[in-house]
Amino acid sequence: MGFDWDSSGSTTITTAVLREAIRKANIPILIAGGKGAKAKKTPEEIEELGYELNFSTNLIEKLKMISRIVAKVDSVLLQDGYSLYHHVILASKEGYWTVIQQGMNLELKLARRYHWNYQVESYVENPHKGILGVKVHDTVLNLTSKKSHETRQCLVEIACEKPKKVRSLLLQALRVVKGDQSIERYITNQEKEIKAKWNIKAYRIEPTKVNWKALEEAYERQCRNIIELLNIKGLGPSTIRALALISNIIYGTEIDWTDPLRYGYAFGGKDGVPYPVNKRLMDEVISILEEAVDRAKGKIEYRVLKHLKNIIPRRKHISYIVYVKNPQ
Repeated sequence: MGFDWDSSGSTTITTAVLREAIRKANIPILIAGGKGAKAKKTPEEIEELGYELNFSTNLIEKLKMISRIVAKVDSVLLQDGYSLYHHVILASKEGYWTVIQQGMNLELKLARRYHWNYQVESYVENPHKGILGVKVHDTVLNLTSKKSHETRQCLVEIACEKPKKVRSLLLQALRVVKGDQSIERYITNQEKEIKAKWNIKAYRIEPTKVNWKALEEAYERQCRNIIELLNIKGLGPSTIRALALISNIIYGTEIDWTDPLRYGYAFGGKDGVPYPVNKRLMDEVISILEEAVDRAKGKIEYRVLKHLKNIIPRRKHISYIVYVKNPQ
């Protein structure tokens, strides 16, 4: 609550501080990545630091794969209007890991943070441990949703077709979006239903922005699953959106357009973005936390060094200690 309030800098600064502190203290935890250019060099950094820390070769390769696929999922399978600019992975020799990514919506000047960890059951279906942001958006292409399962499978099948056929299917789908009823009748006899289902969705795809070279490679590889498809270099948001359009309109698969945002910034920013700091709300949260600790009496014994209510409005940093009687 007190660290730079709730600005996007909290993420970049905290991970950067952890990075330096962990290295200087010689703690055997790998932390790689960062903001901008550092994020793109994460796989190389994982390899370098992994060997320095005596990580096994298998673990190093696994962490490199995780870094790549997590970044691809949050930029391609989940298209919510936020471009990734920050990516950090932390890992231990035992194989525990977590990834923290952050994206920025330049038009709205808002940030969104994505959390992953080793407990993930699937890298492509409901994989996040949490998504933190400010605003819930309409018409988010959420191919990580369970509802989009059939569409994800269909994307792979379409990508295995010759690019010439894919282009033809895309043009047909775009004509449906623009209201070409002859194509609608060709696909299905239920004209009214098809209009109600598709015309409300905002598909903005230019065939020239589709990476046809990447689709040629996908055709040559004959990918077996969505992970293999995402690993193709150059297969970006526009190309996946085009395949999703074909899947949804030509083959009738379901797409979840619901924003998966789970948590919101609670107290506002010191600069008034997304709204001014709400000190009254902060006091209420502090009271709830204090009451929660009080109710746990007998299990947790605590000592607050400074009175939080008096400290938070004036100071940036807060110190406190929690004593646990029985860690188990």
